[in-house]
Amino acid sequence: MKIGVIGLGLIGGSLARDLRSQIHVEVYGIDSNVEHQKKAIQLGLVDDIKDIFYAERECDVLILAVPVNAIESMLPEILDRIGQKILIDVGSTKSAICKSVHNHKNRGRYIAAHPLAGTEYSGPEAALKGLFQGKKNIICDQELTDEDALKTALDIFESVGLNTYFMTPEEHDKHLAYVSHLSHVSSFMLGLTVLDIEKDEKQIFNLASTGFESTVRLAKSNPKTWQAIFMKNKKYVSEALTSYIDLLTNFKEALDSDNEELLQKYMEEANAIKRILNKN
Repeated sequence: MKIGVIGLGLIGGSLARDLRSQIHVEVYGIDSNVEHQKKAIQLGLVDDIKDIFYAERECDVLILAVPVNAIESMLPEILDRIGQKILIDVGSTKSAICKSVHNHKNRGRYIAAHPLAGTEYSGPEAALKGLFQGKKNIICDQELTDEDALKTALDIFESVGLNTYFMTPEEHDKHLAYVSHLSHVSSFMLGLTVLDIEKDEKQIFNLASTGFESTVRLAKSNPKTWQAIFMKNKKYVSEALTSYIDLLTNFKEALDSDNEELLQKYMEEANAIKRILNKN
């Protein structure tokens, strides 16, 4: 099988690395960034670098792993040209992307997917072997995908260790806004707040504990990638932020009024997250 990976960042590069290690799989990289091309070859992520037209002509499967705004614009054009080949996107939002090709003549050859894996780093250097092992993967609108294309995609995802679940695009975007996108906003703004009120960078470095490091870790993520995600899912991100801001305001009011019981009540209620996250 020949697989073309379009976009050689964290997700695309990690997929390419794991797929290339498999028997009877050739992986070709496509990336507009020349430095990314060089790095992908140096790191052994792909067998070779090709252009998108080579991939569309010669590869059996194409994986679109570019920012979500680029996916939405590229997806219809690639579907126009690939015939019976298979196209998978792995973007972090789904509603607008799925709508862009809902009535496309080749819609059956497309799989709308989102592997729930990653780190705060970006670029080919961030690609990790085994990144997807034991992680979840979401596929949307699977009923619009041809049976053979869906089976091939599921086999590919299973081969890198992903467990696939199915959702509608709206369900995906709503739930991801709450459990993923909001945490990135919180981390970005926590980092910005500390930089704004603590002007002594040495003290930030000296006094930052593991709690601060883990909470602010996501603020090191690629702003261009996340700006596109926030804008494409702004409806649900905005709804999540409204609830978050209301709770922060309530917490501040309890603090300012010396309401110790209410502060403790908020934190005890928040402790319920342990029960959910500790489930096997």
